[in-house]
Amino acid sequence: AVLKGVVKDQSIFEKAVIAVGNTLGVSKVQADELQVAPAPGTAAAPAKEPTFYTVKKGDNLWKIAEKSYGKGQGVKNTVIFEANKPMLTHPDKIYPGQVLRIPDLA
Repeated sequence: AVLKGVVKDQSIFEKAVIAVGNTLGVSKVQADELQVAPAPGTAAAPAKEPTFYTVKKGDNLWKIAEKSYGKGQGVKNTVIFEANKPMLTHPDKIYPGQVLRIPDLA
């Protein structure tokens, strides 16, 4: 699926990618032509590229946190869970093919 247009802010950009990425039959989301509008009275600042992860068979949020943030960082799985609510309703209920937003810890 290809997303095009302008969205109000970074969170809407990320929600659009997640929503489309979790649509049955969509295997890849291309968002190169989807842009975040600058706030009124400010220059357009380049937004940090969001990170997304496609769930694979055998994954759980702990493993995904360790892959994303480094060995020993599995405890950060709660950050990933919170960033993907309301799509995720329980941290143990993720499925292969789901697209999750991996928030930056900085």
